Amino acid sequence: MTEHATSEERRPANRGPRAAAGNRAALVAAAREIYAAHGLDAPLSAIARRAGVGQGVLYRHFPDRDAVAAAVLEENVRQIEQAAAAQDATPGGVLGVLTWHLAQSAAFIGLLHADGASGRLSAHAYAQDLSERVERALRGCLPDGHRLTDDLMLAVAMVSGAVTGPTPETREHRALAAWRLLGVPVGPVRPFEG
Repeated sequence: MTEHATSEERRPANRGPRAAAGNRAALVAAAREIYAAHGLDAPLSAIARRAGVGQGVLYRHFPDRDAVAAAVLEENVRQIEQAAAAQDATPGGVLGVLTWHLAQSAAFIGLLHADGASGRLSAHAYAQDLSERVERALRGCLPDGHRLTDDLMLAVAMVSGAVTGPTPETREHRALAAWRLLGVPVGPVRPFEG
């Protein structure tokens, strides 16, 4: 008996070179979801399927697993920077965006605090750069004398350490509980939509 692919399993139609930016964005979004659910070792084919593209499209944008992970991390940090630079930025609002990314991208928390031992993404230098960008963005929206001024990244590390659990909702709940324990108000937990 011959089995036919279901509509979900069929290879998507080739949308051509004009779809490159949309394909890349779909791959990054899909990678965030797949990695959050299954970790960094999830199959790249699952990412391509979730994005609605073939594996060849994935490899045209990202030569390897590390490049996919780096793209997701870069997008996370870029959104935090954009939230901090927004006209109406508040510390709580930016922390809400940071918390969303921590809950959605739990597989990447270790990379943001890499000690150089993992070997992934030339981890130490890359993770250090991302961590410094997050710190600059957060510091840029803190008013003088804010309770996080002296221990900002220690607080972020403590909250990110609390972000565990099988679902983004569980991870978000734990992150918010950690912020409450630190006495730091957090705005709506959401991605930045500038």
